Amino acid sequence: MFNKKRIELIIEKPAFKRACRVFEECGVTGYTALPCMAGYGNGKRWQRGTDLSASRDMVMVVSIFDENLLPKITEQLENLIGSHIGVLSVSDVKVIRDDKF
Repeated sequence: MFNKKRIELIIEKPAFKRACRVFEECGVTGYTALPCMAGYGNGKRWQRGTDLSASRDMVMVVSIFDENLLPKITEQLENLIGSHIGVLSVSDVKVIRDDKF
């Protein structure tokens, strides 16, 4: 087993493409994006599809990568989240195939 870092980023749909560019430009070899269905935070509930323009929809981006990429990625994502609604979490994970990450 090999030690890696995992990021889960939940961000507004309009900022999604910029977040993906951060991962790619920082050297991450892959990520997965998922639509978020609903949530609760800051005392407010939200649900996907309640805004006709879908501008308030949220997307989760998950990526696993080598620890040495973490400072650059988190710095750039922190700058992006600063101007958008978003949540960023980082955790330690173990993977079987080191060459895939």
